[in-house]
Amino acid sequence: MAVPRRAPYKDFLQPALQRRFASTVGVLLGLAYLESLTLSSWKSFIWSWFPIGVPGIRTLGIFGCALPIIILRIAHSHLGRRTSASPIETLRREVTSLATIETVLTYMISAWLFSQFYLFSLPEDANLSWITYQSGDRARLNERALFYTVHLVLLGLVYGIIHVAFDRDRLTLGIVTPKTEDGPAKIVRQDPWEKLSKDLPRTIVRVTLVSMTVGVVNYVFIYSVLRRSAWSWALTFFRWFYNLPKSNIPPQSAPWSVWMLIRSMWAGFLLALLWSISDVFLTVQLAKEPLKNNLPLTSESKDPNGSLLNGLMTKKARPSAFAIWELAYIARDFDDRRKSIFEDIDRSDGPMWAQIYAICIDKVKTVEKAIDEYGKAPAPAPQAAPAQAQPSQRVVPPPSNEDVWAPPKPATGLSSRVGGVVKSMGTSPGKTPAEYLGTEARRRIGQATDQYLTKEQKEMMNPEHLNSSARNIALRVLSTPWIGPAFQQNFRRSLVKAVLGTPYAEVSVPVNAAFILSQLAVSSLAEDRYGNVQRDVSTIIRTFTVVIKKLEKFSGDFPVHWTDLSGKRECPEVDSLLEALRDGLGRLVTAFQPYATDLRLSRADMRLAREAAEKPVPTLVAAAQKPAEMEQVR
Repeated sequence: MAVPRRAPYKDFLQPALQRRFASTVGVLLGLAYLESLTLSSWKSFIWSWFPIGVPGIRTLGIFGCALPIIILRIAHSHLGRRTSASPIETLRREVTSLATIETVLTYMISAWLFSQFYLFSLPEDANLSWITYQSGDRARLNERALFYTVHLVLLGLVYGIIHVAFDRDRLTLGIVTPKTEDGPAKIVRQDPWEKLSKDLPRTIVRVTLVSMTVGVVNYVFIYSVLRRSAWSWALTFFRWFYNLPKSNIPPQSAPWSVWMLIRSMWAGFLLALLWSISDVFLTVQLAKEPLKNNLPLTSESKDPNGSLLNGLMTKKARPSAFAIWELAYIARDFDDRRKSIFEDIDRSDGPMWAQIYAICIDKVKTVEKAIDEYGKAPAPAPQAAPAQAQPSQRVVPPPSNEDVWAPPKPATGLSSRVGGVVKSMGTSPGKTPAEYLGTEARRRIGQATDQYLTKEQKEMMNPEHLNSSARNIALRVLSTPWIGPAFQQNFRRSLVKAVLGTPYAEVSVPVNAAFILSQLAVSSLAEDRYGNVQRDVSTIIRTFTVVIKKLEKFSGDFPVHWTDLSGKRECPEVDSLLEALRDGLGRLVTAFQPYATDLRLSRADMRLAREAAEKPVPTLVAAAQKPAEMEQVR
């Protein structure tokens, strides 16, 4: 019987992502249609809103302006948060990257396209066309259209910077938790529409504030700076099509009015709302569970376990993370797929469980490896093998036939005398001029210091006092509301960078890997007919114990940087990882306690495992449990 082809995991993940992309496109089209209605003249009750007509064409145009942003999000999306010591370090790393330049340029191009389509869609009585004719005179450039274009392109620049600064390309995957005592855990799926309705009021407020701020700043300051250059560029372009004046000097009367300011803000609001809503909806869609019709994505494969293995073994971060996430759901909610893992023992690369165990235990040990290597110098790169030595060529003349025992002839001439003088200066040079001047200068400085400076002034000149003053100035800068946080290296950033690595840290991968190992091991007591899992249970328990102990000690001893003025030792990512490891270890200890001897687990191993699995008591609870102090009795 022929073995079914092991389809790649991407054959199931990519269609799911494409369906989610199509859902986002549908939402974007609907929003573009609503915005196109705001540009209708409403002279005809039917044709002003009927999709098959001018409103439909206008909808496609608005949709095409925002589509590059959706494509950009899909191309640049990444898992996990950016890890760096401080925001200023992130700025230094991201400001010159190609992804940042692409993001800002894409937003500016999208804004420029929207500005031109917006101007084209307005009626003639709005007086916002690029070329105007006044009383039969020659064609002239309309500066009002230029003002709109500059405003919207500036808005695109601002939103591009916001996109990079707040890491809008980040995807946060979910974490699978064990079943509760009340019954089987339900698959809680985040509804995109619920998320959109929840964030819509906040999004509208944020979009309104940004569009108003950019509009006012452009109206008051930016356009005055860019006016001459923008006017010159616009004239250079339109002279190819119209007979415009040769002078590049803008007119004296600028198109500044309150009405223009309000209309430019409204156009910016429509564009920013289009960007923001599509961003929220796409973020939820791309981070949805790897399920289709409440079944794992690989359920449609001819070899479901093989396709899942392909995803687990891939080197790409996104397919690997989704495959681990799917396997965590299989381990908890899908009994048939879980049993098939234990019974799949005839693979060429080894049993299915053995391969899953190797992959997941490696994800957990990555945390231990990061802790062990923290603070150590990187290993030197391996040196290349030396090239094979070539036979050397003769570079000296053949030996002379003269008598080698004869005394040398004394050298004569100017060169020999100069050489003797230089040799004598090299062997006994004496004192340099700097040594003579240095002693005298130090003496004069000491006399001037004693004569003109008081005792307090001398103390202020000490290096210790200067260092203290510099530190006080630095702390004062760090405490400023807007500048200081950019330079602060807080505890959370530093610990996440040390434990989860760089440039991105995704905590769901080790958390779900730990859950998979513990859940499959516990389920194997009733479902593993071949006993393959029991050979690895002791290693899992010991690994979890070691990682928990090391992570607790590392996070407890991790120093707070002096720039972190808050001093808070809080890190939700590391706390969630510790909680997952403790929970998994606790379930393993409870399930395999009666079989500890058969698994070659000593009493010390089980005691250490129980201690590591104990969850720490919160500070407030611990304080309340302390015995009250003895009160003084009169």
